Amino acid sequence: MCRLYAMRANEPTRVECSLVHAQNALMQQSQGDAEGLQHSHGWGVADYSDTLPMIEKQTWAAWHGEHFRKRAARIYARTVVAHVRQATVGAIAIENTHPFAHGRWIFAHNGSIQKFAEVRDRMIEHIDPDLRNDIRGATDSEHIFYFLLTMHLRHPQRPLMETVGRGLRRIIQWSEAVNPLEPAGLNIVLTDGEQLVGSRYNRTLWHLVRNEVTVCGICGKKHVQHDIGEDYRAIEIASEPISGENWKAFANGVVYSIDKDYRFEIKPIPESSALQEDWKATA
Repeated sequence: MCRLYAMRANEPTRVECSLVHAQNALMQQSQGDAEGLQHSHGWGVADYSDTLPMIEKQTWAAWHGEHFRKRAARIYARTVVAHVRQATVGAIAIENTHPFAHGRWIFAHNGSIQKFAEVRDRMIEHIDPDLRNDIRGATDSEHIFYFLLTMHLRHPQRPLMETVGRGLRRIIQWSEAVNPLEPAGLNIVLTDGEQLVGSRYNRTLWHLVRNEVTVCGICGKKHVQHDIGEDYRAIEIASEPISGENWKAFANGVVYSIDKDYRFEIKPIPESSALQEDWKATA
């Protein structure tokens, strides 16, 4: 179990209220979520400066000290990913703390794969050897990240949303084969700063779409320096509703995409029949 947050907007946007000050900000969720669980085994926040992500991660709880608050206050970006961890697979260590990064790509995961060591034995042979050498930690999350990146490298012409859906279906198959009684939890976020793709699978997930600039009900200010005549669009994703606004729940078993033009799309995770060509090519 963990809690995650992501935001894509067509103008630089402040997210301090969503991360720190809102009624159910991510920092509040780390101290006690809707089920009363703490997520105190580390935190990480990533945004983009030009084309490369800027990431800060720590192994203590988000509400301890001022580090998380100060990091959140500095963010003014178009793409943001944040995560608070409750360790399930892998020790409490910086190399196991989300978000994970590779070049322009960042990744975060809420959920776990039971009996991951056995699933890893099936997954690892499908991860590109060069990417395999970049794995630093022991989490199921980091392995999922590099598996999905491998699929993207092998099928660069395919839409990222489709690649992620196919990859997740394969992981679900491996998990079910190893442990049919305990389904995997696969809420993920993957982005290169230009496009953002994610999923909801067996963990709660919500979204909020903003089509205009408003005064924030928490801080009493606008979160963007909006140019007159420009359309504003932002999508926030979170494990739980952050505020009292019109957050909507994702259906279970879906992938979603926010593309370069800020179009928001949601589709079911593909069925098994869609996967055959991928695994013939990598057998």
